[in-house]
Amino acid sequence: MVMAAIEMGWRYLQTIKITDIIDIAVTSVLIYKVLKFILKTSSARGFKGILIIIIAMWVSSLLNLNVINFLIRRTMELGIFAIIILFQPELRRILERMGSGKLFNIFGRQSDEPKIETAMKQVVAACAEMSRCKTGALIIFEREVKLDDIIKTGTILNAQVSSELLRTIFFDKSPLHDGAVILREGEIASAACMLPLSTNPNLSRDLGMRHRAGIGISEASDAVAAIISEETGSLSVAINGNLKRHLSLETFEKLLKNELFPQAEMKKSTVSRVRNTLKVNKNEGKNK
Repeated sequence: MVMAAIEMGWRYLQTIKITDIIDIAVTSVLIYKVLKFILKTSSARGFKGILIIIIAMWVSSLLNLNVINFLIRRTMELGIFAIIILFQPELRRILERMGSGKLFNIFGRQSDEPKIETAMKQVVAACAEMSRCKTGALIIFEREVKLDDIIKTGTILNAQVSSELLRTIFFDKSPLHDGAVILREGEIASAACMLPLSTNPNLSRDLGMRHRAGIGISEASDAVAAIISEETGSLSVAINGNLKRHLSLETFEKLLKNELFPQAEMKKSTVSRVRNTLKVNKNEGKNK
């Protein structure tokens, strides 16, 4: 019996071609990326609800609950349009990212990471001071999805990022303070930019226009939005439609680093773990 099963399995493996392996691998990666992308967005609950309905349909079919199965199937057929509407922001964002060339420009020009890192440090320094003085600010880090239409709504600067310049822009008597600053490749591309407001109905009512604009741009693109509350001076970061509020300066800086330089932070974390492991092993060897 066991030998027959092994022989059958071996025959099945012999029928698998290289193209089948590539097909399965590509499909698996795409499904994983789509699920990971959806679960990070504001529509994650809706996706979980759809998954529950699919499971219920499978269970009703397994238990021969014909009436329930019929109703669920008809609901799913009619609900395809509701699904498109529900995930409209996510579908638009995927198409925008595809159009930005992220999927095809693999061997294209790489971003100037040292310049972006310097800009990020200047942003953190400016935010620390503005948070202390309760100066409202909205700073957007452009990533793969280009924000040309947003940049055109403001005043073009193309200036080097500095803490002093950012604080001057967001000074409440400055003509450029009302709006967002867009950072592109480590430079201030534009100031006083108008951003799309979030359409998420589940946002807290105590969020002002600045926070809703930061969430809105993170919903419409892959940009990272750094926000300072004018009322409380609290630091917040919006990523993929999610807002992380009331951050300490250390957490604020770490979050920006993780988002803007994920590979560098992962490598740094790995090296740190290896060093700690070697240190522990060395101490154990001495104790023995």
